[in-house]
Amino acid sequence: MTTPGLAEAACKGLCPRCGAQTLFAGVARFAPRCRACGLDFASFNVGDGPAAFLTLGVGTLVTVLAIALELGAEPPFWVHLLLWPALTLACVLGGLRIVKAGLLAAEYRQSAREGRQVKDDDA
Repeated sequence: MTTPGLAEAACKGLCPRCGAQTLFAGVARFAPRCRACGLDFASFNVGDGPAAFLTLGVGTLVTVLAIALELGAEPPFWVHLLLWPALTLACVLGGLRIVKAGLLAAEYRQSAREGRQVKDDDA
């Protein structure tokens, strides 16, 4: 297999080394390693950054849309209660997979690892 591009690896949950669809073991939980090539996904430090920024971005978008709907159509309150929590949850969970996979693929491409420092002699 060929190495997938960053967008392809992120959208499809592909291993950044071999391109196999083995990156996730759950909805947004990484598998411990690639079943095809053995790449250790646990060695990458994706952390909670993607979740925090995605939640802020989706929260902003949903708030703007809710205000626009309220000012434009003035629907009953129950419409807001049904629409916005479901939309927020779907956007955050769907986007979290893509953002986490993209960050892991970018770390792989840049050979970034946690706890490494470049010495002056190595530069």
